[in-house]
Amino acid sequence: MPSDQRPPDQRPSPLALAVLGLLYGGPLHPYRMQRLLKEWGKDQVINVGQRSSLYKTIKRLRSLDLIAVRDTERDQAYPERTVYELTAAGRGVLLRWLDEMLSTPRQEFPQFPAALSFAMLLGPERTLAALERRSAALQQTLESTETIQAQHAPALPRVTLLETEYQRAITAAELTWVRGLVEDLRSGAVSWSEADFAASEQAYLLDDNGRSDTIAP
Repeated sequence: MPSDQRPPDQRPSPLALAVLGLLYGGPLHPYRMQRLLKEWGKDQVINVGQRSSLYKTIKRLRSLDLIAVRDTERDQAYPERTVYELTAAGRGVLLRWLDEMLSTPRQEFPQFPAALSFAMLLGPERTLAALERRSAALQQTLESTETIQAQHAPALPRVTLLETEYQRAITAAELTWVRGLVEDLRSGAVSWSEADFAASEQAYLLDDNGRSDTIAP
């Protein structure tokens, strides 16, 4: 069954994939899972900042019998910790999810394209200022990513850094596009005014019968 036709609790997610992937290497408790993801830099592509989200994901994977409790660690220096392991079913699902997520593009809804679709509301000057700030932030991100690549690439197999390589490519492409739009806004090649949208705005306010959808004061 395709992933988009499965019940919500059976659909893949980056965090669920990460939990299964970590347990593929051996049993772990949640605290160690979170630390490993951060130590390996996987928190740049997987949202593991909230421990509650990790526990919620673990609970879901347990309910699907994809992971199981291995044992409970007791140490005077730390709270009691439950150690989880991958089940045979979990191993199969992990490999299937990986294949699907690598092979099938999925429609996602990031903030930036959504904001671009209403950028005209800011006006050219404020849009330009916002995109100039974004360009500077992207440049910093690109430099940081390149630093990570330079530090780890000589010692690690390329396959372990593919997500960093991808991030660099995507960031560089976005930076090039944003810089181009910034130049067009600066030169006036891209510009607009409220009058440009007056007719279209009026059309949006009409319902299917040609009546205004606005509410009278």
